[in-house]
Amino acid sequence: LEVLQHTVGSLLSSYGWYILLAAVAIYLLIQKISQGLAARPSGQSGAADAAVEPDVVVRRQEALAAARLRMQEELNAQAERYKEKQRQLEEEKRRQKIAMWESMQEGKSYKGNLKLNQQEVESGASTSSAVPKSKPNKKPLRGGGYNPLSGEGGGTCSWRPGRRGPSAGG
Repeated sequence: LEVLQHTVGSLLSSYGWYILLAAVAIYLLIQKISQGLAARPSGQSGAADAAVEPDVVVRRQEALAAARLRMQEELNAQAERYKEKQRQLEEEKRRQKIAMWESMQEGKSYKGNLKLNQQEVESGASTSSAVPKSKPNKKPLRGGGYNPLSGEGGGTCSWRPGRRGPSAGG
């Protein structure tokens, strides 16, 4: 008995805190597992209710499929509208190139016709959007006579480079 007491005493003195922490961890683990097992049957009864009501599941799946079909149709319609718009733009570019080529063949300036065609396209495109506002007449920031490169009108200070050559004084 004394040998057993001596062995247990030395074991507790060496590893006592580790044994205590391990016992607490095992206790908490057992508590958590028991709570998980208690909660599981209620989760299985929810699954059993879904199995009992297959028509609810079928209705949900049908509604989901119908919603997906609607969304796909909308996406297809948007893609078709985009393709049609791209075709119209390509056709307009082709017309502009033809008009430019014809004006070049006649010897006219093609740049003026190109600008007119672009303005027509922009006016046609802006019918659905708001009318662009015309800019009010802005006065220039400086007077018309100001030119920073000329050295005039900038003020009293003017810098001129020194003379080059042998008579420059150096």
